[in-house]
Amino acid sequence: MATKTEDRNNLSDFFNEEYGSLRSYVQSKIRDTSERDAEDIVQDVALRIFSRPDDAIPITNVGGFVYNAIRNRIIDIMRGKKERKLPSDDLDQQWQEFAELFYGAADNSYSPELETALKNAVSELKPAYRDIVIAIDFEGYNYKELAERTDIPAGTLMSRRHRALAELSKKLENLKALNHGS
Repeated sequence: MATKTEDRNNLSDFFNEEYGSLRSYVQSKIRDTSERDAEDIVQDVALRIFSRPDDAIPITNVGGFVYNAIRNRIIDIMRGKKERKLPSDDLDQQWQEFAELFYGAADNSYSPELETALKNAVSELKPAYRDIVIAIDFEGYNYKELAERTDIPAGTLMSRRHRALAELSKKLENLKALNHGS
């Protein structure tokens, strides 16, 4: 019978050696996942496994146990996942709608320069701000779903998005002033 320390060492060794394979396994099971999502799932499972109580039943087959835990986590995620449009389905329309947040509805379409400036401004946001903007405005999540998925309170997510939009607005206004000033 393995001791608690041996279990932890075996688990740690397994995750260190098989991390890439575990990530690939997740990606093979969830087709519309990004590499980051696969890593999140593997890390979530690792955290749950390493957080097991010390008096839990010892793990005799580490590989089977970990892959089973990952499979169960994927099932949990898939059960809670709504059918979503893939971001590429109507990305141009989404960028146009997102641009309307800053410039209001217009009769004409937005210039390629504006779209490029907006994309650049979004990519320059802090990761937490960029992630919330992409999740809400492009991937179709609502605050409640994100809060459940990330364990970040919905109010915090709303606040981050508000600050992100304020930053984007300021950047785009500065860009607009520079373009009109020259």
